[in-house]
Amino acid sequence: MKTAIVTGASSGMGREFVRQIQSLYPDIFEIWVIARREEKLKELPGNPIPLKIYPFDLAKETDQLRYKEELERQRPQISLFIHCAGIGILGRMDQIAPKDQIQEVWLNCEALTAVTLYTLPYMKKGGRIIELVSSAAFAPQPGFGVYAATKAYALSFTRTLRAEMKKRQIFVTAICPGPVNTPFLKEMERVKKRPAWKKIFLADPKKVVKKALRDSRKRKELSVYGIGMKGWYLVSKMIPHKIVLAILSRE
Repeated sequence: MKTAIVTGASSGMGREFVRQIQSLYPDIFEIWVIARREEKLKELPGNPIPLKIYPFDLAKETDQLRYKEELERQRPQISLFIHCAGIGILGRMDQIAPKDQIQEVWLNCEALTAVTLYTLPYMKKGGRIIELVSSAAFAPQPGFGVYAATKAYALSFTRTLRAEMKKRQIFVTAICPGPVNTPFLKEMERVKKRPAWKKIFLADPKKVVKKALRDSRKRKELSVYGIGMKGWYLVSKMIPHKIVLAILSRE
């Protein structure tokens, strides 16, 4: 019986992934939905594919291990694993509380690594892994420094995992959107507001998720939504990061 697992499923991109899986993947038997807010998980529709609710806070090692233990107990045949749990805060490093920036590293790097590695033994041949990264991974970003650094790690991790899983015929895709119109944005802007010009790149989560699932089926390495973010990806490759840093520091 095929199982899908979605982390960060209580809102935003994770919630949208659950919705689209339910409408597009009738061969999935069940979906594990994971997030720390149980009340929000219970609001997700349980049809046509039933949900198993796990209120885990993946920033905590204890809950990462609870996830591992649940896998060991149930031994699911996972055909689709989607990791959306993450956090980001706009602002200079000296403006944001250190504990909040450390939590970014825990959730965006440690949790990503832990839950993905714990999942691998249960992935089916032909299965797919989708990691929600970010276009912030493409270059260092003043005013978004720790987040961009964690996402650079996430992108490198995902690309390496893709290469290593090729022999097992498990296909890994990194999603690298720009700003997406989800509750994540409000949390991100609690210290500093986004520059007004960035609003023109604001994406619809339904379209980002639709493209991500399509790119995953095509076994693509990267899923980059929108002309603007594709342009940013090319610019970040062609222009030295020293120049990118100098330009972004003027904001």
